[in-house]
Amino acid sequence: MRRTIFTPEHDAFRELCRTFLAKEVVPNHERWEAAGVVDREVWLAAGKAGLLGFFVDEEYGGAGVRDRRYSAVFAEEAARAGASGPAFGLHNDIIGPYLTDLTTEEQKRRWLPGFCSGEIITAIAMTEPGAGSDLQGIRTTAVRDGDSYVLNGQKTFISNGILADLVIVVARTDPDAGHRGISLLVVERGMAGFDRGRNLEKIGQKAQDTAELFFADVWVPAANLLGEEGQGFLYLMRNLPAERLSIATAALAAAEKVFELTLAYCKDRQAFGRPIGSFQHNRFVLAEMATELELGRTFVDRCVTEPELTAETAAMAKWWCTELQKHVVDRCLQLHGGYGYMLEYPVAKAYLDSRIATIYGGTTEIMKEVIGRSLGV
Repeated sequence: MRRTIFTPEHDAFRELCRTFLAKEVVPNHERWEAAGVVDREVWLAAGKAGLLGFFVDEEYGGAGVRDRRYSAVFAEEAARAGASGPAFGLHNDIIGPYLTDLTTEEQKRRWLPGFCSGEIITAIAMTEPGAGSDLQGIRTTAVRDGDSYVLNGQKTFISNGILADLVIVVARTDPDAGHRGISLLVVERGMAGFDRGRNLEKIGQKAQDTAELFFADVWVPAANLLGEEGQGFLYLMRNLPAERLSIATAALAAAEKVFELTLAYCKDRQAFGRPIGSFQHNRFVLAEMATELELGRTFVDRCVTEPELTAETAAMAKWWCTELQKHVVDRCLQLHGGYGYMLEYPVAKAYLDSRIATIYGGTTEIMKEVIGRSLGV
């Protein structure tokens, strides 16, 4: 079906994204995968191209574009290019709203220009060794002392953890207040007591730096508190739907790309004197994937244009599209036979890179729990 949610302006932006990725990202990605981290220069190049913080008001360095479709375009093109290294989606779609909606005027002027230029790379630190999906179980603490908070704790699986200049840390400011005792503090590169652990070795998305973070008596100025003290859990719940839609958008686009490559392979690859796609079983497998992807695309496009995206709808999109991605990539690898197991073929890399999608941003099981609770059961 023809997509109808984009205007000529979105199409022009898509071409800008494709050109940038083809020039600045794709030629370097293999080298970044070997290094386990991307060059900071690619962030500066993205900022110069206007691809970072384009939703930020012009007075702070952005373009002032508050249209979710632009984020969807960038996420789709990055996914289709296999550009898992530079976490631009995390920076723009997940962390961006915290820095535009919760910041004071002083904080905006201090952080947003660098956020848009690529000089400030961001991360958000929620997950701990003993607390993943259960955010109320976090043990990192921030105790108020005069005009500062003294921060202590450990975070893990933090995307952009190595490169980040600014980290939004989820911490407990009141140990006896349950979810009302959670706050968000901004920790900046160079603060005494803030240390990064090893760059974690993963099975996929190897160019994307993912680190452990340690906070030992870090004195964080009270001026770095995001929003109000004790409201952090509420802020996280409010922003999670946008994060989950961003993940769903990228997952679906990546699955579509793998399907396109596999369809071409099935038309070209010969067995028993004819293309392997012409065998009934393979043709049926391709037909099933084409249908499932079309259904997913219709739903995600509706979510992208929905003014009031609910938590349960975003959860539906996240679990459905990421599980679909995993399912499609697995079947596409099978259709490639032995070649699918070779890393020189894109489907093999897609197989490794896609596995995290059903885990980060909330596992499939948590998404179903969110949906189930909304049904009153």
